[in-house]
Amino acid sequence: MQHKSFADMQCPIARSLERVGEWWSMLILRDALRGARRFDEFQKSLAIAPNMLTRRLNSLVESGLLERRRYSARPPRYEYLPTESARDFRPVLWMLISWGNKHFAPEGPSLLIVDAKTGARADPIVVDRATGRPLMSPDFALAAGPAANGRLRRVDRAADERTAVASEGAPAKSPKAKSRSS
Repeated sequence: MQHKSFADMQCPIARSLERVGEWWSMLILRDALRGARRFDEFQKSLAIAPNMLTRRLNSLVESGLLERRRYSARPPRYEYLPTESARDFRPVLWMLISWGNKHFAPEGPSLLIVDAKTGARADPIVVDRATGRPLMSPDFALAAGPAANGRLRRVDRAADERTAVASEGAPAKSPKAKSRSS
């Protein structure tokens, strides 16, 4: 099944999903960030079909999340190392682990985030770098950035209207669709 490409969308979430949205990709990145480097290590950890693993590794290399390095000439063998971009993705994976443990693990957490020195369990939150304040609604919200196109700005304005209604305690209502000439 061919999925729609998000590559041309301005939304950073859509662009990110274009690179890591296929579920095997995030699991491969999880393993790469935990030290897996070679094809057989990924395959053993994930029990993924070789052809699918090859496609996902190639995609992650093309997206700049993994670097492919040859470690054997005969036969040619490669290892896959996380790039700076992949290392920047680690906190996203940690938040997914925390969210998944909270909402989808009735038997309890199967993977924890811990302090590497003490082993104490960590509970990740997202904070504003400048103030150190947790990024929580309604104190923080999304806003169109300077590079946003007209479509993204319209979506942003509609979201602002829904948020304003929801903050007043009333149920959020969808804005009425306006007819546009395009």
